[in-house]
Amino acid sequence: MPASTFLQVLTTVDDRDRGLELARSVVDQRLAACAQVYGPVASVYRWESNVEQADEWYCVMKTTTACYEPLAAWIAEHSPYDTPEVIATPITHGSAAYLAWITAETASVDG
Repeated sequence: MPASTFLQVLTTVDDRDRGLELARSVVDQRLAACAQVYGPVASVYRWESNVEQADEWYCVMKTTTACYEPLAAWIAEHSPYDTPEVIATPITHGSAAYLAWITAETASVDG
């Protein structure tokens, strides 16, 4: 299976516990094979004409392109933010064993 079939999906949340809940949920639902939560990171952004600053936690999920749409929809529905960050980056290279593991762990969504 080509590596371009795989994605690393990033979102942010407002606290560590919410990030861990998100990670556990998407893995439990097989929308992602794994998820890491790390932070806090200091974010500076413009929102509703104001420059804001907040601590956030990254949630990075490894998944397949077939799982992207349901994963993005789940994030949008459960995010604490009105406009959640959902960014997918193709995995262009990876070990065959790791990519096979992602496939196996998301198999119920992939078909």
